[in-house]
Amino acid sequence: MSVDDVHLTLTDVGHRWGTGPALFQDISLELHRGDVVALTGPSGSGKSTLLSIVAGWLPPTTGTVERHGIRRIHWVFQNPHGQPRRSTRDHVAYPFLVRGARRREADRRADETLGRFGLADKAERAFFELSGGEAQRLMLARAAATAPDLLLVDEPTAQLDRASARTVNGVLAGLAEAGAIVLVASHDADTIRACDRAVDLRVAA
Repeated sequence: MSVDDVHLTLTDVGHRWGTGPALFQDISLELHRGDVVALTGPSGSGKSTLLSIVAGWLPPTTGTVERHGIRRIHWVFQNPHGQPRRSTRDHVAYPFLVRGARRREADRRADETLGRFGLADKAERAFFELSGGEAQRLMLARAAATAPDLLLVDEPTAQLDRASARTVNGVLAGLAEAGAIVLVASHDADTIRACDRAVDLRVAA
C-alpha cells in the first residue's frame, strides 16, 4: 500500500449525548500522512469526544468516518504515564523490539528518536526523574517509535508550565516525520500555532 492510500475522511460528523444539544456537527475533513491538525475549542466542546470517534472507539451520532489503510492508531494522553523506574531509552526502544529489532538496534533507533525530541541527554534517566515537559516529550517520542498511521494527541500541554509547554509544542511538527496523520486536541494558542491548521469546534456546534 502506498503512502497516498493512507488517509482519513470525516463527512458531516456530529455528536450529542442522549437528547442533549449537539457538541459539534457537520465536521468534514480529509487528512493524509504528514498532516498535523489541531482540534480547538474550550473545555467541554467535544475535542476528546471527536478523537474517540476518529479512533473508532465511539460511533458518531451523525455522519461517517472512513479510515483508509489505517492499521495502527496511537493515543497520547494529557497525563504522561510510564514505568517509573524504566529508563527513557527503554520506553522508546520497546516499540522497535516488538517489531523484531534486536536489542542493540532498538537502542540505537531509540536514541535517534530521543534526539529528535530533545531528550538525547536523558536516555539513561528513569521515568520518575523526568520533569513534566520531558515526560510528555517522551510519550510523543514513544508514539513516533510505534510508527502509527494515525496519532491522536489529547491536550499535550494542559498540565505543564509555560516553559515546559513550549518544549512540547516545539516537537509537535516533528510527529509528522513518523509518517502519521496527527490530530491534536488543544485549547492552547501556542499548541494550535504549532500545527499546520486548526478546526474550531465552537463554530461546529
